[in-house]
Amino acid sequence: MDSLIETEVLVIGCGIAGATTALLLANQGVDVTLVTHAAALQDRNNTYLAQGGIVYQGVADSPQQFEDDILRAGAQMCHPRAIQILAEEGPSAVREILMDELRVSFDKTRHGNLSLVREGSHSVARILHGQDATGRVIFKAYQEVLLKHPHIQLLTGYTVIDLMSPSHHSKNIQERYRTQSCVGAYVLDQNKDRVVTCLAKKIVLATGGLGQIFLRTTNPVGARGDGLAMAYRMGGRIMNNEFIQFHPTTFFKKGAPSFLISEAVRGAGAKLVDADGVPFMKKYDPTWQDLASRDVVSRSIYQEMLMQDLSHVYLDLRSYLSANEISEKFPNMVRACLEQGVDPACDWIPVVPAAHYACGGVWVDDWGKTSIEHLYAVGEVSCTGVHGANRLASTSLLEGLVWGRRAAQHIAEHLKVTQKPQAADYPAWQNTGERHADPVLVKQDFDLIRNIMWNYVGLIRTTDRLERAYRELKYLEFEIERFYQTMRLNDDLIGLRNAIGVALIVATAARRNKTSLGCHFRIS
Repeated sequence: MDSLIETEVLVIGCGIAGATTALLLANQGVDVTLVTHAAALQDRNNTYLAQGGIVYQGVADSPQQFEDDILRAGAQMCHPRAIQILAEEGPSAVREILMDELRVSFDKTRHGNLSLVREGSHSVARILHGQDATGRVIFKAYQEVLLKHPHIQLLTGYTVIDLMSPSHHSKNIQERYRTQSCVGAYVLDQNKDRVVTCLAKKIVLATGGLGQIFLRTTNPVGARGDGLAMAYRMGGRIMNNEFIQFHPTTFFKKGAPSFLISEAVRGAGAKLVDADGVPFMKKYDPTWQDLASRDVVSRSIYQEMLMQDLSHVYLDLRSYLSANEISEKFPNMVRACLEQGVDPACDWIPVVPAAHYACGGVWVDDWGKTSIEHLYAVGEVSCTGVHGANRLASTSLLEGLVWGRRAAQHIAEHLKVTQKPQAADYPAWQNTGERHADPVLVKQDFDLIRNIMWNYVGLIRTTDRLERAYRELKYLEFEIERFYQTMRLNDDLIGLRNAIGVALIVATAARRNKTSLGCHFRIS
């Protein structure tokens, strides 16, 4: 069969979750195919862009104390077993994989000890950082190993179109009566403009988040919910998708690109202030103030902007750290701000909230298994139950690491008894159209999705807004699907189809849940 790849394990996505799964399997001699729709590993990668840190363990800390913090931030909606796994296995995963195997260089104190930082809603300092580019430091360590590993086939510029199952795709009509399972994926090779059939014993979704369905987001271009959309179309169980966390502080300047201002900046002492320089978080959360959970801080900023008719608020770091401390602790943030004419050592930093993290996703069990046989999900695309109704700062990288390791362990234990899908049973992809999609139409439709989601399914939700969102998105879904079925495929068109599907998933979940909780906040 032309354009065929057969592999033991197919991993879709190469952030910390996918990279961990691929690496640990490959270390055991398992042949892994790792695909990303980006042109290079670090492109479109939330792990690479992560400024915040990764949870480790604080002095006089305990798993129970960490679990309590997760539960409080998650509005008591977290899955007890999942947070127990994270708290108990997290420190060893960080030590064994990141420190011992990959030799990641985390910040140290002047005495040579690991530098531990406190962030919002953490009761103690337990966060490891690599200056203000922790994700980049971690990802580069993975990249060095992944690029040269003999058991990893790395495919960049490959966009997954859809997952494959015997019941949907097999030539054998009897297969439609089987329990739903996954045997691979149809993948668009952007480099050669062809569709490849990729068959595998086990498939791992590690596609990241969905922030790009919102007008303002901290997420990279590729974060459009591809994995969630594909799993949903296959009939996988999904849950908690109304809970979208908005990061309180992204850089705001009209006409300038937005970028994340890490929570570590407030952890280091910065205060949120209004246009007159007056701190305001004490009136919204007297106890935690600027270190309150992200949903509280984001809504507080939103309310302050409404009350004072402001386009943004500010972070005041200059009053609490010296210029040398600021440049030493946050060199990348300083560099990015200076490029936009703002000097954090002298100026307040203009900020607004933006869509940041999906707390729900594809349901998985303790080992990353979805409700579909042979299909796993790890990282932000999954819903382990760790985050509940709102994510605790710096737990996302740790969750990806822990569940990446768990998925790899479970796959390795069950791989030999898993039947290999037979290429002769599955047809090659059939193109449905030869005309190239008009990029103006694709962009316009994506812009419509982003505006609808931002205005109607954003930080504060109402019944009228959600009803309007649902109606407009349903019509848009019809138009996009008709467009998709008649055009030649490319990455943007595939992403648009996934984005409208995911926007409807989020809007529908928010519409059905009439109770405000965590980062799902309804006023009617």
